[in-house]
Amino acid sequence: MSDQSKPLPQIIVPDQQQPFRPTVKFLTASILGAAFLLLSGLTLTGTVIALIVATPILVLLSPILVPAGIMVFLVTAGLFFSGGCGLMAILALTWMYNYLTGKHPPGADKLEYARGQLARKAHDMKERAKEYGQYVQQKAQEAAHQTHSS
Repeated sequence: MSDQSKPLPQIIVPDQQQPFRPTVKFLTASILGAAFLLLSGLTLTGTVIALIVATPILVLLSPILVPAGIMVFLVTAGLFFSGGCGLMAILALTWMYNYLTGKHPPGADKLEYARGQLARKAHDMKERAKEYGQYVQQKAQEAAHQTHSS
């Protein structure tokens, strides 16, 4: 038989080592928790010291930094807005091209439904206007007939 067909030996952990496993887990978690708590405290302390040192500099430079920050914000917002408008224009033109070439883009069925509703309402309004025009013409003829007969 070759070496590949032999089963791999399994490591058997004696039952005597099992009771120490929860203790090791607890100690590991405690040490990691304490280390992270220490790092958190050091980070907070460093942040407060940096803020104390930087506050006078920020106060002295605020007449420059505040307008500069507002300008940077407005320029960034304008760039994002114009880019978004350009992207939407490209998407709209692509959708219209696909719709006009008969490729049935997403939302085309809703557009067809809305077009049908508008056509139906326009036809109804046309019929109502025709009926109202006839009604007004009839009333005008009656009024003219009554003025001539009196």
